[in-house]
Amino acid sequence: MLPALSVAAVLALAGCDPESASSGAGRQGGGSDGGGQAVTGFGASPLDNADGTKPGLAPLTSEADRAAGRKVIEKVATKGRGPKTGYARDKFGYAWKDSVDGIPLARNGCDTRNDLLARDGKDVKFRSGSDCVVVSMTLKDPYTGSTIDWRKQQATKVQIDHVMPLSYDWQMGASRWNEAERQQIANDPLNLIPVDGPANNAKRDSGPASWLPPYKPVRCSYAVRFAQVSLKYELPVTAADKQAMLEQCGG
Repeated sequence: MLPALSVAAVLALAGCDPESASSGAGRQGGGSDGGGQAVTGFGASPLDNADGTKPGLAPLTSEADRAAGRKVIEKVATKGRGPKTGYARDKFGYAWKDSVDGIPLARNGCDTRNDLLARDGKDVKFRSGSDCVVVSMTLKDPYTGSTIDWRKQQATKVQIDHVMPLSYDWQMGASRWNEAERQQIANDPLNLIPVDGPANNAKRDSGPASWLPPYKPVRCSYAVRFAQVSLKYELPVTAADKQAMLEQCGG
């Protein structure tokens, strides 16, 4: 089992709380399907960002890339989703902990949330006297395809999504991990993306068979990123989720 970063509960500011978020859109999501929209400006392809340190989540548009994405997804193991019994966010450590060993960006003096905002934001501005606390930025949101002008006063407008939700992790095997391992997956930049707050709330703790980003061009990339986290942490997904992931990349 590979080490996994930390995250614990981050509700409002940190976003990405599957249990407390409002009920979400289904697999087809809402909003634009991306028809006719450019797919530039979203950051790195998941195929070129295996450790999650590069910004964003760019759509996979070529058949060669989508085929490469399917090969990644095909490696993912499947099993039934276990019970949620015993799950609590604090089982994954406190929110956005910087001192988690074994993951990128750890112990750099900035908490995980600010690391991710700085990683993915454009025109990033920091609090006066700080090179860590982000107070404003522009985000090209991969989940909706929209551009978000974010200010710290509107913190929940952008939330940090756990691509593979923590409750899902718990049900697929993380309940048997030690705390250090759970802290890793909670804070690993591979598993974290700043996104539109309402879209994140809609996702809750859904797998890809139940929820996909409303912006259709990014769905294959999202499926690949979900698979990358699954493979890194040796966590299976449900058979329905794996099938849905393959379908997004043309499988």
